[in-house]
Formats: sequence, structure tokens, C-alpha cells
Amino acid sequence: MHRTVVLNVVGLTGELLGDATPNLKRLAREGAMRPLQTVVPAVTCTVQSTFTTGLLPSGHGCVANGWYFRDIAEVNLWRQANQLVAGEKIWETARRLDPSFTCAKLFWWYNMYSSADYAVTPRPIYWADGLKLPDIYTEPASLRDELVFRLGEFPLFNFWGPNANIKSTQWIARCARHVYDTRRPTLTLVYLPHLDYNLQRLGPDHPAIQDDLRAVDAACGELIDHVRNDGTRVMVLSEYGITRVSGVVHINRVLREHGLLRVRVERGLEKLDAGGSDAFAVADHQVAHVYVRRSTRVAEVRSLIEALPGVEAVLDEEGKRAMGLLHPRSGELVAIAKQDRWFSYYYWLDDDKAPEFARTVDIHRKPGYDPVELFVDPRLSLAPARALFTLAKKKLGFRYLMRLTPLNSSLVQGSHGRLTDRLDQGPVFLTSEPHLAPPDVAHACDIKGIVLSHLTAG
Repeated sequence: MHRTVVLNVVGLTGELLGDATPNLKRLAREGAMRPLQTVVPAVTCTVQSTFTTGLLPSGHGCVANGWYFRDIAEVNLWRQANQLVAGEKIWETARRLDPSFTCAKLFWWYNMYSSADYAVTPRPIYWADGLKLPDIYTEPASLRDELVFRLGEFPLFNFWGPNANIKSTQWIARCARHVYDTRRPTLTLVYLPHLDYNLQRLGPDHPAIQDDLRAVDAACGELIDHVRNDGTRVMVLSEYGITRVSGVVHINRVLREHGLLRVRVERGLEKLDAGGSDAFAVADHQVAHVYVRRSTRVAEVRSLIEALPGVEAVLDEEGKRAMGLLHPRSGELVAIAKQDRWFSYYYWLDDDKAPEFARTVDIHRKPGYDPVELFVDPRLSLAPARALFTLAKKKLGFRYLMRLTPLNSSLVQGSHGRLTDRLDQGPVFLTSEPHLAPPDVAHACDIKGIVLSHLTAG
């Protein structure tokens, strides 16, 4: 088999390739570039699962970055067990073709307990007193200490949150080079997240995005040059394109105002009571799964959501089937926002009653995706000093929350999840092997087969 490296440069689009990305442009010029037709929802967990299995969400079951687990009446986002993904994965198919094949899966999602030979993924340590410390999970386990010794601690707080920046992408790129050199995997899958941050904070047309493009292009260029010197084949792809948004749809607040969503009050703060609600939405960027407890109320809920400003479509059973989303994990309805709108998870009607996690970076406790975690509340004075002081108190054993996240959804300037209106605003596919590129458009369900062709074809 031919050694192959796949770089997942999140948020990269044909429209963004230009003077700021000379390394990626060179790969496209010497090889090939195609627009990539993604799936709905165009979000990380769903698209990556399609890439690795070749299946639509209706087949692999990852219908969003998280969903309502009906059997335990809880919303869970950003789980990591690979067992949540149905279907045969790329590395399993390749291993059947060649028993000597090996795969390194580096920061791609659903990375824990997979059948890949080598794995590295973020895995913070959560202490009983609420302290969260940076760490990683690796397979084999010994790789963790090796990487930390060689590269330093994984910069978790530069991977997500208000300090998210190029440092995490640079660490992952160095990790990929180390694993590539020391383990010699046949296939290396690398997730490089940097563009995701400011594209959501600032929007794709902000001048600062050019600096982000230069930074991620430099990280890609070093990896590409290193592996190409070995004769290794390279693919670059992305999961979605981020487009400018100018407003938010508070879908859960509307459901609550109509008596459909129920909360539980804990010491004056409100928590979503998912199991007791007649309808609620798991908001995920521009797509929201709407779970309706009684089938007799589905039509009522659909009419209510369709009337909301900023909603483009509401999918029923037939709509979900046509979109590849008909799966037991999906909501009874799936709402899709207009291109310039996105869905918040907010369900409270009074900010003074917002749950304690709302003002913190807490991706597992929130019952929906929250891009406002990328910001520090502008109303807070001396925010960095306050954060350091709070962190110091936490390390001393005091219980304090890092209350830095604003409750201002208007700060968000970019989003994704629906299919973009133009192909050049959507994800992109690049390859060093022009003879292995699809003739016109690369489809997300075909990526598994295209990777296999890079591994096996002459």
C-alpha cells in the first residue's frame, strides 16, 4: 500500500484559498482541487463519521455533535467512544485488504476505543472539586507520556474556549509528525482546527482571517513537505464552510413560551427537564433536532417552528429520509436555519435564572452547542487577571466557576451546519495525486473510497 496522510483543515473553502495559503495552493496546482459536497448537518462529528464510513448519518447514526439519548432522558454532546459510530471504518476495510496496514487517528472525533492502531485525542482530567486539567487519551497508553515529554502538555485551553488559537493546531501538527516518523503508519488522519475559531468569532470576510490562513497554511506546509519527501500521498479536506451570520434563532425559548419545554429549578437557577418536556431542541449550529414526546403534537410543533423568523425548513419523516437523517437518534423534526442565522440552545427567559454552566466553557453539560464560549464577556473588567485569580483559587482546592462566557449570542459572526448556497463557500478537497481525484465534485460519502484508492491504486 502507498502511505497516505489526510489533513482535515476545518473550515477551509475554495473561496479562502488565495495569497495567504501558498502551500495549499501549491498542492492544488501540482495535484488537484475539487469542491466537496458535504452532508447535513455539516458539523464535525457527523461529517467525520461519513468520511470514515462512507455512510450518511442515517447509516452511521451520528446525527449531530450530540443528541438526546432517549433511554436515559439526557442530552449528551461531544462523546468520544467510537462504538457510537456504526459501519465499517476506513482502517478496518484497509486492514482486510492488507493485514500489514496500520492507521494513526490523530484528533479526529470518536477516537476512544476504536480499532485504529494509534490514537491521540483530547481527554481533560476532571477533578471532584470541579478543576479541569489538560490531558490527552492515547492508544497505546504509553504514547501519552512520550508525547507530553517530547512536545509538552497539550494546550487544551487553546483548543477550545476564549483562548483558542494556533497553538493547539501547531501541537497537533508536531504530534502528527512524531507519530508519522516513529510509528510509520500506512494511513495518518490529522485534524487541524485553527480556522474554526475566528471564522465563528469574526466571520469569513474579516481581514484578520488572512492571518489565520497564513498560520494554518504554514502548519500544513511543514507537514506536507515532510511527508512528500518520503513519497507519501497527501489529501487535504474540510468538513464544512463557515458563512457570515447576522442573527440567532432562540428555538427553545419559543418552545418554552408555548408551554412545550419544561425546566427544573435548582436553587433559583433553571435546568432543562428534557424527559419532562413535550418538545425541546438540541441546537447544533444551523441545525436543531427537535424532540417531541407525543406524536399527536408533532404537527403543532412543526407549524410553530416553521413560523419562526430565520428558519429555512423543518424536516419531517420524509424530509429526514431525503436528507439522509432518518435515524432513531434524530429528533421527530429537524429544523434548518437560513444561511445568515443559527440556533442557540438558550431555554431560559431571564438571564438571572440561567444555569451556572451557561457562563462557563462547559461543552458536556450544556444541552446544545454554544459558540459564545469562544468569547470573554466584554462587560468583565480585567478578565484575564480574574481568570488567573480564579484558577489559582481552584488549584488551592476552593470551588469556583470560571464565569467568563457572555450570554450575548449576537457576538457570533459565523456559523455552519446547512449546505452552503455556493460550492466555493463549502468545504474543499485537495490531493497530491490528480489521477485519483473525482472528475468534478468530491462527495462526502465517497471520501472513504477515495482514501482507499490513494492507499491501493498505482
